[in-house]
Amino acid sequence: MKKLDFYLGWIIVVLLSIMLITVLWGVGARYIMDSPSSWTEELARFLLIWVSMLGAAYVSGKKGHIVIDLWPEKMIKKYGRLMDLIVSLLIVLFVFAIFIVGGFRYIYVSFKLWQTSAALEIPMGYIYLILPITGFCILFYRISFLIKDLKR
Repeated sequence: MKKLDFYLGWIIVVLLSIMLITVLWGVGARYIMDSPSSWTEELARFLLIWVSMLGAAYVSGKKGHIVIDLWPEKMIKKYGRLMDLIVSLLIVLFVFAIFIVGGFRYIYVSFKLWQTSAALEIPMGYIYLILPITGFCILFYRISFLIKDLKR
């Protein structure tokens, strides 16, 4: 799990750095050279999607996601472990159905229809590949948390 944290962290840093350089290039080309670059905005948008999705997986692995307390403290103390197991199982089911199954279907359809981006003209399936990648990362984290919780 620590290796996945390490690699995810570095991938996010590299993608953010590339996004920063891309945005600076776009601003410089538009305002300094008076020649707007058409590809920088699209690349920055795609990098933002990838950084957001991988960031969500990273935060999920750190158990740093948003928590809304709806139950009283007494109920959490009494059924806390059971509620954690139920929430983890629901997350596993959701991620599997939406990110992995839905993501692979989305990628398949985009390649089948030869869908390409407007400025970069790359197949959109490569952009959508982040869905199953994120899904597998979150599944790995959640299943390892479930195994730890069941051992306790």
